[in-house]
Amino acid sequence: MVLSLSKDTIQVVREQDVVLLRNRIKEVAVKIKMGLVNQTRLITAASELLRNMLRYGNGGHCVVEIVSSGRNNGVRLTFTDKGPGIPDIALAMKDGYSTGKSLGLGLPGTKRLVNEFDIKSKVGEGTTVTIIKWANG
Repeated sequence: MVLSLSKDTIQVVREQDVVLLRNRIKEVAVKIKMGLVNQTRLITAASELLRNMLRYGNGGHCVVEIVSSGRNNGVRLTFTDKGPGIPDIALAMKDGYSTGKSLGLGLPGTKRLVNEFDIKSKVGEGTTVTIIKWANG
């Protein structure tokens, strides 16, 4: 069972908000004594999801939480937008798939950087992606 120990919501509507959110994620990761490699993985994953949220979802918000499961602490990030949604999540999760002019490493690459990854999307309503990176994992 995962318990939330702290919760903070940050609106992301322009590029400057990305820096604010990345700094907040770093603060939370340091607070739970997450190692530098895992911090880097978490911030890289968050940056990719933030870019997607700004590019495809016209912004949104991110909930930053410190979570606990047993003796392990982690950071849970929930990105929510009210964009067009993803019509085919399975396709979007394939390496090499891209709707933009990118390498298509976004969602599958993000999933590989974190311990837990969940995506829900409804066409015309938006997308929510939740990731967890454990301090010891």
